[in-house]
Amino acid sequence: MAHQHGTGTAAHTAGHHQRLLTTLVLTGTIFVAEVIGAAVTGSLALLVDAGHMLTDVSVLAASTVTAFMMRRKPTKSRTWGWARLEVITAAAGGLLLLFVGLYALVEAVMRLTGQEADGIKDVRLLLFFGVLGLAANIGSIMVLRAQSGDNMNMRAAFLEVVNDALGSVAVIVSAVVMMATGWDGFDAVAGGVIALMMIPRAYVLVRDAMRVLLEETPTGLDLDQVRAHLEGVDHVIAVHDLHASTVASGMPILTAHVIVDKQMTMEEAGRVLEQLQLCLCEHFPVSVPHTTFQLEPEGYTGPGAAQIHA
Repeated sequence: MAHQHGTGTAAHTAGHHQRLLTTLVLTGTIFVAEVIGAAVTGSLALLVDAGHMLTDVSVLAASTVTAFMMRRKPTKSRTWGWARLEVITAAAGGLLLLFVGLYALVEAVMRLTGQEADGIKDVRLLLFFGVLGLAANIGSIMVLRAQSGDNMNMRAAFLEVVNDALGSVAVIVSAVVMMATGWDGFDAVAGGVIALMMIPRAYVLVRDAMRVLLEETPTGLDLDQVRAHLEGVDHVIAVHDLHASTVASGMPILTAHVIVDKQMTMEEAGRVLEQLQLCLCEHFPVSVPHTTFQLEPEGYTGPGAAQIHA
């Protein structure tokens, strides 16, 4: 007896798509402005923040595409739709962020030790671009804040723009300090600080993306505890071939073969399936609404049966 049950995955409404698209346009515009500003002013801090923002543009683009594509019905060739696109983009963005962060650290050291002679050409213009970036970040935060807790996709996008705002604050502080002290070297210090903020984020992005791509068990879901809880359901004798993974943000899945009392009626089987589903939805830190349970009567020896050794 086989049963597959799936409820809706993370909410990807039209409202989410519009908010993400608005934030993407704002962030993309500021990214272009910061690249131009870095070229004009020669600021390392602004250049690093632009690299930081490029990664955020990638993540926001993935979130926007995901929010849009998840509204489309799966097809027989793409049974999960385009959900994994955000994971691939996150991995690529994380690798890019690592490269930019490491480059910025090297460049900061070179400038501070006098091996790189480039200085700031226009501190006031640097301050202008920093304020412009912060204003856009605040606008994006206001756009996303109301729905930032709806699902992991929206939460990730919200955290991206918050991190952008911190980078813009660092640029502003750098410009103000240089205007007050006349020491151009503080720009390199600010660039290095932003890089040090970026590298851990990059590591986390790549790590989390690889966990999904390698189909690791979702963080926070203990399969030993899951097995014990499922085996506590009436008529369930044992659970084997238990697997859990994540398709994309907010889309954990679980499959299991469940050995049940062979005298069980179809009505009782329905209740068992309902209880198994409730276990995964309500009793663990990670709710798993999409599950596949294969019920096997005790003594079943067909394909996939549990191999029990004395």
